[in-house]
Amino acid sequence: MNKQVQFLDWGLVDYQDAWDRQEEIFTRTVAVKNENRINGTTGSTPNHLIFTEHPHVYTLGKSGHEEYLLLDEAGLKEKNATFYKINRGGDITYHGPGQIVGYPILDLDNFFTDIHLYLRTLEEAIIRTCAEYGIEAGRYEGFTGVWIDADNDKARKICAMGVRASRWVTMHGFAFNVNADLSYFANIIPCGIDDKDVTSLERELGRKLDMEEVKSKLKVHIADLFQMELL
Repeated sequence: MNKQVQFLDWGLVDYQDAWDRQEEIFTRTVAVKNENRINGTTGSTPNHLIFTEHPHVYTLGKSGHEEYLLLDEAGLKEKNATFYKINRGGDITYHGPGQIVGYPILDLDNFFTDIHLYLRTLEEAIIRTCAEYGIEAGRYEGFTGVWIDADNDKARKICAMGVRASRWVTMHGFAFNVNADLSYFANIIPCGIDDKDVTSLERELGRKLDMEEVKSKLKVHIADLFQMELL
Protein backbone atom coordinates (compact mmCIF):
# COMPACT_ATOMS: atom_id res chain seq x y z
CA MET A 1 0.00 0.00 0.00
CA ASN A 2 1.31 3.45 -0.90
CA LYS A 3 2.35 5.68 1.99
CA GLN A 4 0.10 8.69 2.51
CA VAL A 5 1.80 12.07 2.17
CA GLN A 6 0.23 15.48 2.76
CA PHE A 7 0.80 17.76 -0.24
CA LEU A 8 0.96 21.51 0.35
CA ASP A 9 1.44 24.31 -2.17
CA TRP A 10 2.46 27.44 -0.29
CA GLY A 11 2.63 29.66 -3.36
CA LEU A 12 5.08 32.59 -3.23
CA VAL A 13 6.44 32.70 0.32
CA ASP A 14 9.29 34.63 1.92
CA TYR A 15 12.27 32.33 2.46
CA GLN A 16 12.51 32.87 6.23
CA ASP A 17 8.80 32.19 6.64
CA ALA A 18 9.07 28.97 4.64
CA TRP A 19 12.14 27.88 6.62
CA ASP A 20 10.31 28.47 9.90
CA ARG A 21 7.31 26.49 8.67
CA GLN A 22 9.57 23.66 7.51
CA GLU A 23 11.35 23.56 10.87
CA GLU A 24 8.01 23.36 12.66
CA ILE A 25 6.83 20.37 10.60
CA PHE A 26 10.27 18.73 10.78
CA THR A 27 10.49 19.14 14.58
CA ARG A 28 6.96 17.79 15.04
CA THR A 29 7.75 14.73 12.90
CA VAL A 30 10.98 13.96 14.79
CA ALA A 31 9.07 14.36 18.09
CA VAL A 32 6.51 11.77 16.98
CA LYS A 33 9.34 9.36 16.09
CA ASN A 34 10.99 9.90 19.47
CA GLU A 35 7.70 9.37 21.30
CA ASN A 36 7.08 6.15 19.40
CA ARG A 37 10.58 4.93 20.27
CA ILE A 38 10.19 5.77 23.98
CA ASN A 39 6.77 4.09 24.14
CA GLY A 40 7.93 1.10 22.15
CA THR A 41 5.19 1.68 19.60
CA THR A 42 5.27 1.70 15.82
CA GLY A 43 2.76 4.50 15.25
CA SER A 44 2.83 6.23 11.90
CA THR A 45 4.78 9.44 11.42
CA PRO A 46 3.49 12.29 9.25
CA ASN A 47 4.97 12.88 5.80
CA HIS A 48 4.75 16.09 3.78
CA LEU A 49 5.61 17.24 0.26
CA ILE A 50 5.68 21.02 -0.07
CA PHE A 51 5.94 23.07 -3.26
CA THR A 52 6.64 26.79 -3.08
CA GLU A 53 8.30 29.75 -4.79
CA HIS A 54 10.43 32.39 -3.10
CA PRO A 55 11.20 36.04 -3.76
CA HIS A 56 14.83 36.47 -4.93
CA VAL A 57 17.09 34.85 -2.31
CA TYR A 58 20.53 33.25 -2.07
CA THR A 59 21.06 30.42 0.41
CA LEU A 60 24.35 28.95 1.61
CA GLY A 61 24.63 25.39 2.92
CA LYS A 62 26.51 24.58 6.11
CA SER A 63 29.62 23.40 4.24
CA GLY A 64 29.42 26.21 1.68
CA HIS A 65 31.73 29.09 0.85
CA GLU A 66 30.46 32.60 1.47
CA GLU A 67 32.93 33.97 -1.10
CA TYR A 68 30.82 32.26 -3.78
CA LEU A 69 28.27 35.04 -3.26
CA LEU A 70 29.55 37.79 -5.54
CA LEU A 71 27.35 40.56 -4.10
CA ASP A 72 27.89 42.70 -1.02
CA GLU A 73 25.03 44.05 1.08
CA ALA A 74 24.46 46.99 -1.28
CA GLY A 75 24.47 44.65 -4.27
CA LEU A 76 21.85 42.42 -2.65
CA LYS A 77 19.68 45.45 -1.98
CA GLU A 78 20.04 46.62 -5.58
CA LYS A 79 18.94 43.20 -6.83
CA ASN A 80 16.07 43.14 -4.33
CA ALA A 81 17.49 39.88 -2.96
CA THR A 82 18.21 38.43 0.47
CA PHE A 83 20.87 36.02 1.75
CA TYR A 84 20.65 33.22 4.33
CA LYS A 85 23.09 30.74 5.80
CA ILE A 86 21.12 27.56 6.36
CA ASN A 87 21.46 24.04 7.74
CA ARG A 88 21.23 21.95 4.59
CA GLY A 89 24.04 20.28 2.72
CA GLY A 90 25.46 21.77 -0.46
CA ASP A 91 26.93 25.14 -1.31
CA ILE A 92 25.34 28.39 -2.47
CA THR A 93 22.28 28.53 -4.69
CA TYR A 94 19.56 30.91 -5.83
CA HIS A 95 15.79 30.75 -5.41
CA GLY A 96 13.31 33.04 -7.10
CA PRO A 97 9.96 33.36 -8.85
CA GLY A 98 9.46 30.92 -11.71
CA GLN A 99 11.27 28.15 -9.88
CA ILE A 100 9.56 25.16 -8.26
CA VAL A 101 11.15 24.73 -4.86
CA GLY A 102 10.29 21.35 -3.35
CA TYR A 103 10.54 20.57 0.34
CA PRO A 104 9.83 16.89 1.05
CA ILE A 105 9.63 16.43 4.83
CA LEU A 106 9.56 12.65 4.86
CA ASP A 107 10.31 10.02 7.46
CA LEU A 108 12.50 7.79 5.32
CA ASP A 109 11.77 4.90 7.69
CA ASN A 110 8.45 4.87 5.83
CA PHE A 111 10.21 4.58 2.46
CA PHE A 112 13.91 3.59 2.47
CA THR A 113 16.78 4.59 4.76
CA ASP A 114 19.31 5.61 2.15
CA ILE A 115 20.09 9.30 1.60
CA HIS A 116 21.90 8.65 -1.69
CA LEU A 117 18.90 6.74 -3.03
CA TYR A 118 16.66 9.54 -1.77
CA LEU A 119 18.61 12.14 -3.77
CA ARG A 120 18.76 9.93 -6.86
CA THR A 121 14.98 9.38 -6.64
CA LEU A 122 14.29 13.12 -6.46
CA GLU A 123 16.62 13.60 -9.43
CA GLU A 124 14.75 10.91 -11.36
CA ALA A 125 11.44 12.72 -10.80
CA ILE A 126 12.93 15.89 -12.34
CA ILE A 127 14.48 13.91 -15.20
CA ARG A 128 11.11 12.33 -16.02
CA THR A 129 9.36 15.71 -15.85
CA CYS A 130 11.88 17.19 -18.29
CA ALA A 131 11.32 14.20 -20.60
CA GLU A 132 7.62 15.08 -20.78
CA TYR A 133 8.70 18.30 -22.49
CA GLY A 134 11.06 16.53 -24.86
CA ILE A 135 14.17 17.47 -22.88
CA GLU A 136 16.75 14.76 -22.22
CA ALA A 137 18.15 15.51 -18.76
CA GLY A 138 20.38 13.38 -16.58
CA ARG A 139 23.04 13.30 -13.89
CA TYR A 140 26.55 14.71 -13.75
CA GLU A 141 28.94 12.25 -12.11
CA GLY A 142 30.23 13.59 -8.81
CA PHE A 143 27.51 16.23 -8.44
CA THR A 144 23.95 16.20 -7.17
CA GLY A 145 21.12 17.76 -9.15
CA VAL A 146 19.84 17.40 -12.70
CA TRP A 147 21.77 18.44 -15.79
CA ILE A 148 21.40 18.73 -19.55
CA ASP A 149 24.30 17.70 -21.82
CA ALA A 150 26.22 16.55 -18.75
CA ASP A 151 28.54 14.49 -20.93
CA ASN A 152 30.02 17.44 -22.85
CA ASP A 153 31.23 21.02 -22.54
CA LYS A 154 27.68 22.38 -22.92
CA ALA A 155 26.67 20.95 -19.53
CA ARG A 156 24.07 23.09 -17.80
CA LYS A 157 22.17 22.58 -14.57
CA ILE A 158 18.39 22.73 -14.48
CA CYS A 159 17.76 21.61 -10.90
CA ALA A 160 19.85 22.05 -7.74
CA MET A 161 19.50 19.95 -4.59
CA GLY A 162 20.48 20.27 -0.96
CA VAL A 163 18.99 18.30 1.91
CA ARG A 164 19.22 17.80 5.62
CA ALA A 165 18.19 14.66 7.50
CA SER A 166 17.95 13.81 11.19
CA ARG A 167 16.64 10.48 12.49
CA TRP A 168 15.88 9.76 8.82
CA VAL A 169 13.50 12.73 8.62
CA THR A 170 14.32 14.99 5.66
CA MET A 171 13.97 18.70 5.03
CA HIS A 172 15.06 21.25 2.40
CA GLY A 173 15.11 19.65 -1.05
CA PHE A 174 15.32 20.84 -4.66
CA ALA A 175 15.02 23.95 -6.84
CA PHE A 176 13.78 23.27 -10.37
CA ASN A 177 14.21 26.12 -12.85
CA VAL A 178 11.04 26.48 -14.89
CA ASN A 179 10.64 30.18 -15.77
CA ALA A 180 13.31 31.49 -13.40
CA ASP A 181 15.27 34.70 -14.14
CA LEU A 182 18.64 33.09 -14.82
CA SER A 183 20.50 36.42 -14.65
CA TYR A 184 20.47 36.07 -10.85
CA PHE A 185 22.81 33.08 -11.11
CA ALA A 186 25.49 35.45 -12.45
CA ASN A 187 25.81 36.85 -8.91
CA ILE A 188 27.05 33.57 -7.44
CA ILE A 189 29.27 30.63 -8.24
CA PRO A 190 26.34 28.18 -8.13
CA CYS A 191 27.09 25.19 -5.93
CA GLY A 192 30.77 26.17 -6.23
CA ILE A 193 30.87 25.26 -9.94
CA ASP A 194 32.27 28.19 -11.92
CA ASP A 195 32.71 26.58 -15.35
CA LYS A 196 29.19 25.26 -16.01
CA ASP A 197 26.03 27.02 -17.12
CA VAL A 198 22.58 27.10 -15.54
CA THR A 199 19.38 26.67 -17.52
CA SER A 200 15.59 26.43 -17.23
CA LEU A 201 12.69 24.81 -19.05
CA GLU A 202 11.87 28.24 -20.49
CA ARG A 203 15.35 28.68 -21.89
CA GLU A 204 15.50 25.18 -23.33
CA LEU A 205 12.07 25.38 -24.97
CA GLY A 206 12.09 29.06 -25.92
CA ARG A 207 8.76 29.74 -24.22
CA LYS A 208 7.27 30.30 -20.78
CA LEU A 209 5.73 27.28 -19.13
CA ASP A 210 2.51 26.97 -17.17
CA MET A 211 3.83 26.53 -13.61
CA GLU A 212 0.74 24.63 -12.46
CA GLU A 213 1.09 22.20 -15.37
CA VAL A 214 4.75 21.51 -14.52
CA LYS A 215 3.93 21.08 -10.83
CA SER A 216 1.18 18.62 -11.72
CA LYS A 217 3.53 16.50 -13.83
CA LEU A 218 6.27 16.62 -11.20
CA LYS A 219 3.89 15.57 -8.42
CA VAL A 220 2.87 12.49 -10.40
CA HIS A 221 6.49 11.39 -10.88
CA ILE A 222 7.45 11.96 -7.23
CA ALA A 223 4.39 10.03 -6.04
CA ASP A 224 5.09 7.19 -8.46
CA LEU A 225 8.79 6.86 -7.65
CA PHE A 226 8.32 7.04 -3.88
CA GLN A 227 5.12 4.91 -4.04
CA MET A 228 3.24 7.58 -2.12
CA GLU A 229 -0.38 8.69 -2.15
CA LEU A 230 -0.58 12.49 -2.11
CA LEU A 231 -3.43 13.87 -0.01
